[in-house]
Amino acid sequence: MAQARQAVPRKAEPPRLDDRLRFLTNMPGRYRLEKWDGAERKIPYFACRVQRISPVTMFLSAPIGGNVNDWVTAHFEEFGVLRGQITRPLGFGFAMSLEMSQEERERLASHVLWLEKHKNFEVSEHRRYRRITPKNPQSTLIVADGSMIDCFVIDMSMTGAAVSADLDVEIGMPMALGTVVGRVVRMLDPGFAIEFLARVDFDGLEHQLICPRPDLRKRLAAASKTLPEKC
Repeated sequence: MAQARQAVPRKAEPPRLDDRLRFLTNMPGRYRLEKWDGAERKIPYFACRVQRISPVTMFLSAPIGGNVNDWVTAHFEEFGVLRGQITRPLGFGFAMSLEMSQEERERLASHVLWLEKHKNFEVSEHRRYRRITPKNPQSTLIVADGSMIDCFVIDMSMTGAAVSADLDVEIGMPMALGTVVGRVVRMLDPGFAIEFLARVDFDGLEHQLICPRPDLRKRLAAASKTLPEKC
């Protein structure tokens, strides 16, 4: 009599990877485009900020964009080094895929979920903080010749700001951040520090300093109309 076949136990399927985008607004980091490797660039890294992230995709606020399929290396205190390709340019930054093994994706998914539950990267609005992180980091620098340069505001206070931009600067160099005039006082990694010539009222910080180029042009045009005509 033929023996009955024993049922082969099925292997347990691995749990499905949670690849939903998570909002971790304002997590700071720095990045570079790998196509810059070998080029003589004085500014190899720029500041950035995670807006949304999953084990597959990451959205960054960033002052310098790239082309679709450009390779990017980003560094974050919480995640370490993340590498991938730009999939879509954004208004101020880009979306990128993440190049990693399945095991690395699972670790990242767990860490992102933990951060979402236990850490808060939202901008503080309490006045007791001497330096604050702007809700929107996109602004504009005006240099001595009148040129406008897009920039990323890392943080700011009533007396100065930390900025990242594709601009070769020197200590003492005058410039305006948004509508506030100052000068470069220190080099940072990445970016540089600007000291304002006059203290800015706390309530007016974001309004005066955070000025994307179209908004700044409108403000300057409106201000010029209010100036008295020369005799």
